[in-house]
Amino acid sequence: GGIWWGMGAAILFFGLAFLCCWAMALVGLGYAVSVLWRGRGQRWVRADGSPFARLVLPAPAFLRFDRALAVGAFLGDLWLVSAVVVLGADGIFTEDWMGYPGMMDPAGQGYQAQMVGLLRSAAWWSGAAALLGRCWTTAVVQLSVLPLSALWVASFDTYYGQ
Repeated sequence: GGIWWGMGAAILFFGLAFLCCWAMALVGLGYAVSVLWRGRGQRWVRADGSPFARLVLPAPAFLRFDRALAVGAFLGDLWLVSAVVVLGADGIFTEDWMGYPGMMDPAGQGYQAQMVGLLRSAAWWSGAAALLGRCWTTAVVQLSVLPLSALWVASFDTYYGQ
Protein backbone atom coordinates (compact mmCIF):
# COMPACT_ATOMS: atom_id res chain seq x y z
CA GLY A 1 0.00 0.00 0.00
CA GLY A 2 2.71 2.55 1.00
CA ILE A 3 4.83 2.23 -2.12
CA TRP A 4 1.82 2.76 -4.40
CA TRP A 5 0.84 5.87 -2.47
CA GLY A 6 4.39 7.24 -2.87
CA MET A 7 4.41 6.54 -6.61
CA GLY A 8 1.05 8.22 -7.03
CA ALA A 9 2.14 11.25 -5.03
CA ALA A 10 5.32 11.68 -7.08
CA ILE A 11 3.51 11.46 -10.40
CA LEU A 12 0.75 13.73 -9.10
CA PHE A 13 3.37 16.31 -8.05
CA PHE A 14 5.12 16.27 -11.42
CA GLY A 15 1.81 16.25 -13.27
CA LEU A 16 0.54 19.28 -11.36
CA ALA A 17 3.88 21.05 -11.76
CA PHE A 18 3.73 20.35 -15.50
CA LEU A 19 0.22 21.77 -15.70
CA CYS A 20 0.58 24.76 -13.37
CA CYS A 21 4.19 25.91 -13.05
CA TRP A 22 4.33 27.63 -16.42
CA ALA A 23 1.54 29.97 -15.28
CA MET A 24 3.18 30.51 -11.89
CA ALA A 25 6.52 31.20 -13.62
CA LEU A 26 4.84 33.85 -15.79
CA VAL A 27 3.29 35.41 -12.68
CA GLY A 28 6.73 35.35 -11.01
CA LEU A 29 8.29 37.01 -14.05
CA GLY A 30 5.52 39.61 -14.05
CA TYR A 31 6.16 40.28 -10.38
CA ALA A 32 9.90 40.66 -11.07
CA VAL A 33 9.10 43.19 -13.79
CA SER A 34 6.82 45.07 -11.38
CA VAL A 35 9.64 45.14 -8.79
CA LEU A 36 11.92 46.48 -11.49
CA TRP A 37 9.36 49.13 -12.44
CA ARG A 38 8.69 50.20 -8.84
CA GLY A 39 12.41 50.58 -8.18
CA ARG A 40 13.17 52.64 -11.27
CA GLY A 41 13.75 55.83 -9.25
CA GLN A 42 16.11 54.16 -6.80
CA ARG A 43 19.82 53.49 -7.10
CA TRP A 44 20.71 50.18 -8.79
CA VAL A 45 24.41 50.43 -7.98
CA ARG A 46 25.88 51.24 -4.59
CA ALA A 47 27.47 54.68 -4.39
CA ASP A 48 30.08 53.85 -1.77
CA GLY A 49 33.02 51.48 -1.70
CA SER A 50 35.51 50.29 -4.27
CA PRO A 51 34.39 49.66 -7.86
CA PHE A 52 34.69 45.90 -7.24
CA ALA A 53 32.45 46.12 -4.15
CA ARG A 54 29.90 48.20 -6.07
CA LEU A 55 29.88 45.58 -8.83
CA VAL A 56 29.58 42.57 -6.55
CA LEU A 57 27.18 44.05 -3.98
CA PRO A 58 24.21 45.60 -5.78
CA ALA A 59 21.88 48.11 -4.19
CA PRO A 60 18.84 46.90 -2.20
CA ALA A 61 16.40 47.70 -5.05
CA PHE A 62 18.39 45.49 -7.41
CA LEU A 63 18.60 42.71 -4.78
CA ARG A 64 14.78 42.72 -4.49
CA PHE A 65 14.53 42.35 -8.26
CA ASP A 66 17.11 39.54 -8.23
CA ARG A 67 15.20 37.59 -5.57
CA ALA A 68 11.89 37.99 -7.44
CA LEU A 69 13.55 36.89 -10.68
CA ALA A 70 15.11 33.88 -8.93
CA VAL A 71 11.69 32.69 -7.76
CA GLY A 72 10.28 33.03 -11.27
CA ALA A 73 13.30 31.19 -12.71
CA PHE A 74 12.93 28.40 -10.14
CA LEU A 75 9.27 27.93 -11.06
CA GLY A 76 10.20 27.87 -14.74
CA ASP A 77 12.88 25.27 -14.00
CA LEU A 78 10.37 23.17 -12.09
CA TRP A 79 8.02 23.33 -15.06
CA LEU A 80 10.77 22.28 -17.47
CA VAL A 81 11.88 19.33 -15.31
CA SER A 82 8.26 18.29 -14.80
CA ALA A 83 7.67 18.38 -18.54
CA VAL A 84 10.69 16.13 -19.09
CA VAL A 85 9.51 13.65 -16.44
CA VAL A 86 5.84 13.62 -17.42
CA LEU A 87 6.51 13.25 -21.14
CA GLY A 88 9.18 10.60 -20.49
CA ALA A 89 6.89 8.64 -18.17
CA ASP A 90 4.73 7.76 -21.14
CA GLY A 91 6.72 4.85 -22.48
CA ILE A 92 10.39 5.84 -22.07
CA PHE A 93 11.40 5.91 -18.39
CA THR A 94 10.90 2.76 -16.33
CA GLU A 95 11.51 4.05 -12.79
CA ASP A 96 9.71 2.15 -10.04
CA TRP A 97 8.24 5.31 -8.52
CA MET A 98 6.51 6.08 -11.83
CA GLY A 99 4.48 2.91 -11.82
CA TYR A 100 3.96 1.15 -15.12
CA PRO A 101 4.61 3.75 -17.83
CA GLY A 102 2.99 1.86 -20.68
CA MET A 103 4.26 0.51 -23.95
CA MET A 104 7.73 1.33 -25.23
CA ASP A 105 7.83 4.39 -27.44
CA PRO A 106 9.85 3.41 -30.53
CA ALA A 107 10.65 7.05 -31.32
CA GLY A 108 11.99 7.79 -27.84
CA GLN A 109 15.39 6.15 -27.92
CA GLY A 110 17.30 9.44 -27.81
CA TYR A 111 14.80 11.23 -25.56
CA GLN A 112 16.80 10.92 -22.34
CA ALA A 113 20.04 12.17 -23.89
CA GLN A 114 18.24 15.03 -25.63
CA MET A 115 16.50 16.11 -22.43
CA VAL A 116 19.71 15.98 -20.41
CA GLY A 117 21.33 18.16 -23.08
CA LEU A 118 18.37 20.54 -23.01
CA LEU A 119 18.53 20.91 -19.21
CA ARG A 120 22.28 21.49 -19.27
CA SER A 121 22.21 24.04 -22.07
CA ALA A 122 19.26 25.84 -20.46
CA ALA A 123 21.29 26.02 -17.24
CA TRP A 124 24.36 27.49 -18.92
CA TRP A 125 22.52 30.00 -21.10
CA SER A 126 20.20 31.26 -18.37
CA GLY A 127 22.99 31.23 -15.77
CA ALA A 128 25.28 33.20 -18.09
CA ALA A 129 22.51 35.74 -18.76
CA ALA A 130 21.92 36.12 -15.02
CA LEU A 131 25.65 36.58 -14.38
CA LEU A 132 25.88 39.23 -17.09
CA GLY A 133 22.95 41.01 -15.48
CA ARG A 134 24.56 40.76 -12.01
CA CYS A 135 21.60 38.71 -10.75
CA TRP A 136 23.70 36.55 -8.44
CA THR A 137 20.80 34.74 -6.73
CA THR A 138 19.18 33.90 -10.04
CA ALA A 139 22.49 32.62 -11.40
CA VAL A 140 22.96 30.35 -8.38
CA VAL A 141 19.43 28.98 -8.83
CA GLN A 142 19.94 28.33 -12.54
CA LEU A 143 23.40 26.80 -12.14
CA SER A 144 22.30 24.48 -9.34
CA VAL A 145 18.71 23.39 -10.07
CA LEU A 146 19.00 22.57 -13.78
CA PRO A 147 22.37 20.71 -13.76
CA LEU A 148 21.27 18.64 -10.74
CA SER A 149 18.00 17.90 -12.54
CA ALA A 150 19.97 16.85 -15.62
CA LEU A 151 22.00 14.42 -13.50
CA TRP A 152 18.79 13.09 -11.97
CA VAL A 153 17.12 12.56 -15.36
CA ALA A 154 20.31 10.93 -16.68
CA SER A 155 20.11 8.39 -13.84
CA PHE A 156 16.67 7.12 -14.93
CA ASP A 157 16.36 3.62 -16.31
CA THR A 158 14.84 3.46 -19.76
CA TYR A 159 13.50 0.74 -22.00
CA TYR A 160 16.61 1.21 -24.09
CA GLY A 161 19.10 0.48 -21.29
CA GLN A 162 20.90 3.84 -21.48
